Amino acid sequence: MTKFSDLNLNPKVLKAIEEAGYEEPTPIQAGAIPPALEGRDVLGIAQTGTGKTASFTLPMLSLLARGRARARMPRSLVLCPTRELAAQVAENFDTYSKHLKLTKALLIGGVSFKEQDKLIDKGVDVLIATPGRLLDHFERGKLLLTGVQIMVVDEADRMLDMGFIPDIERIFSLTPFTRQTFFFSATMAPEIERITNTFLQAPERIEVARQATASETIEQGVVMFKPSRRDRADSEKRKVLRALIDAEGDKCTNAIVFCNRKVDVDICAKSLRKYGYDAAPIHGDLDQSQRTRTLDSFRNGELKILVASDVAARGLDVPSVSHVFNYDVPGHAEDYVHRIGRTGRAGRDGKAMMICAPRDEKNLEDIERLIQKEVPRLDNPVKGAAPQPDTTDEARGDDKPPRKTRSRRKPKTDEAAAQTVEATDNNAPAAPDTKPAEDNSSSKPRPRRSSGGRGRSDAGGKPVVGMGDHMPSFIALSFDERRTG
Repeated sequence: MTKFSDLNLNPKVLKAIEEAGYEEPTPIQAGAIPPALEGRDVLGIAQTGTGKTASFTLPMLSLLARGRARARMPRSLVLCPTRELAAQVAENFDTYSKHLKLTKALLIGGVSFKEQDKLIDKGVDVLIATPGRLLDHFERGKLLLTGVQIMVVDEADRMLDMGFIPDIERIFSLTPFTRQTFFFSATMAPEIERITNTFLQAPERIEVARQATASETIEQGVVMFKPSRRDRADSEKRKVLRALIDAEGDKCTNAIVFCNRKVDVDICAKSLRKYGYDAAPIHGDLDQSQRTRTLDSFRNGELKILVASDVAARGLDVPSVSHVFNYDVPGHAEDYVHRIGRTGRAGRDGKAMMICAPRDEKNLEDIERLIQKEVPRLDNPVKGAAPQPDTTDEARGDDKPPRKTRSRRKPKTDEAAAQTVEATDNNAPAAPDTKPAEDNSSSKPRPRRSSGGRGRSDAGGKPVVGMGDHMPSFIALSFDERRTG
């Protein structure tokens, strides 16, 4: 079994490793450190949570142990996609360089330029930065990259997703051609393959796991969720999330809940707090100081549930995360691997559960195709508590009350009258065409319907045309009858 002492690291670096409690390197570390110490370019491909950060941190410190930095000219450069990952890399350098007299600077957004300029002016051995802030300093004339001896690109596939590839290419062009380059990624997209072929010289390729695979120590599951109504989908989905957390009980010591949108991160965190859960949000729109405090609280165990966007999916090293809940199915299949990689780290067991709505089933198929296995289906924990269907408007499947439609049926009286007229026309015998006997009563003889069923007959038997069925009876009388009456 390989040990760190077998890798020819600097003795002071080895001492720091021992004090940190590490003895055996992970596969990616054992494969990447020896060629890096030999001065070769390294292309490392490994799933998240396998110790890629130490794979370049330890050899860099050993190589930089001799030498001195000059003002505004860092000796090494580490590029990270997010502020959180850059801050974590800086913590790793602090841990392993405690016995070395090396300086570092962290260039990330949300922090004053003035403080960062002071560090650069003094000269730094290790410069850790996000691409945007690094180019800001360069364009302001505060930074020169001509002295870079070692350059590291960490989480290269995430750089691609975030649109940093043009910035990476520009930064490469600003560094010396003779630099040593370390390139680390969890996946190897064609665009990243092109960059490595362009900027790396005969790199040592270390691939310790199949691309985009999840750790075998992570138990996965997905709940197929279908809301009762569209306008209740969000609230019912949050109810499923709370039920999943409750079902884990004491096994859920802490957890990260991932949402696709920043607004959902805030809403979900607020909802969890409303129901008594210890939760806080973290995403790119929050102030950097607030993000730092939230992460520190989560790492220290003061915060139990971290609700995050994908800004926290890469590189966050909290070894004891017991659960990951994907409130949303990620739009990119690779993000699923990185999200669930926050648990089950360093050989520990972990559990990752996901909620899949009908509109997310296509993304779920992409994930299963990427990891080459089916994610086990879980029972909906609130299915038994779902209300039974009833006949009220609220229980309908649509989210609007049924529209009132005008009935095409005739009023009942008109329909009965029509049936009476039809029976009269078809079944009643024709009335004899004779003049009724006169009497002295006040009632007048009613007009009779003709055999043709159209119009009425007058007192002399002649048809009266065009007056309709409601013609007053006196109109049908002849003038002689009116005079004698």
